[in-house]
Amino acid sequence: MISAVLSRPRAMAAFDESLLWSVLLLLSIGLVMVYSASIATAEASKLTGFQPTYYLVRHAIFLAVGLAIALATFQVPMRWWQQAAPYLFLFTAFLLIIVLIPGIGRMVNGSQRWIRLLGLSFQPSELAKLAVVLYAADYTVRKVAHMGSFRKGFLPMAGVMLFAGTLLLLEPDFGAFAVITLVAMGVLFLGGMNWRLFAGLAFFLMIGFVLLIWIAPYRIKRISSFLRPWDDPQGSGYQLIHSLIAFGRGETFGVGLGASVEKLFYLPEAHTDFLLAVIAEELGFAGVVVVLALFAWLVSRAFAIGRQAVRLERYFAGLVAQGIGLWIGGQALINIGVNMGALPTKGLTLPLLSFGGTGIVANLAAIAILMRVDVENRQLMMGKAT
Repeated sequence: MISAVLSRPRAMAAFDESLLWSVLLLLSIGLVMVYSASIATAEASKLTGFQPTYYLVRHAIFLAVGLAIALATFQVPMRWWQQAAPYLFLFTAFLLIIVLIPGIGRMVNGSQRWIRLLGLSFQPSELAKLAVVLYAADYTVRKVAHMGSFRKGFLPMAGVMLFAGTLLLLEPDFGAFAVITLVAMGVLFLGGMNWRLFAGLAFFLMIGFVLLIWIAPYRIKRISSFLRPWDDPQGSGYQLIHSLIAFGRGETFGVGLGASVEKLFYLPEAHTDFLLAVIAEELGFAGVVVVLALFAWLVSRAFAIGRQAVRLERYFAGLVAQGIGLWIGGQALINIGVNMGALPTKGLTLPLLSFGGTGIVANLAAIAILMRVDVENRQLMMGKAT
């Protein structure tokens, strides 16, 4: 009897519990910090009805909707996502087109990125990031025999990404363009693109980014304010200076939850783009390290799940998992770099933490797909073990 029990295959968990807990912790930190960062703004604004909990309630609703959609997304097998990938990409491309139509697209802070429907606004570029992950993985699997060819392997994908990128730049949304380019190029490279071709394309891509910055005066201004923020402390350098002040005030353990000074109308977009600066001020270096560690673990698990799927010959699922890791990790790295003054401002939120409905929903849907890849990996491994 004992020998029979000992001879059984070791029990395997049904899913990656550490991945789930890291996501839940990030969401919890985000909920608390969004409230802390937004309470003063909400109390002083007519748009919020002077309600201090305005952003907290909305963010909680976004989380509830996102978790419900994530639960539904988790039920969908990966083979369905592979079949649907081209159609989902076409649908998001359609949304990126109609958001540019006057009267449909909503202009906020000089950018036409939102569509208002039934009293709610959503941002197609956030959905496009997930669609690009799925489409790039499906394309790479279909074209795996041509990944070493510029004409047959890269050029068709480059044309599709150029089309989507042009739509994003017309909004304009340079940050989203940078993220989808990172994801598409990363998935192609992980899928077997010739490294010499990849290096050459990366070089020309860098030239393209420089040209895009050069032809847009406001982007040049962002670069100059990033390099010399103190030249215009009340103008173009204002955001970065106050973000750095917030980091400096936080020191090791912060000034205490809710005690930030910079969020009191000094630091713009405190509950969205510069949420990490508020975390740094209130929770200090320790709080920032916790956030960085949770993101690092999430991304490492995404790549581990992807590698496992590839070993099981589930190539589409593996590339999707790694593409999600590139997306979440890349966007988090850019946002963190902006907050710390290591990168110019991009208008990108911190995934899973910052206030924003479409972003939270898209992030949670991506995490659900990642966990679906993991569960299907484990089911296949258990099937082989028995």
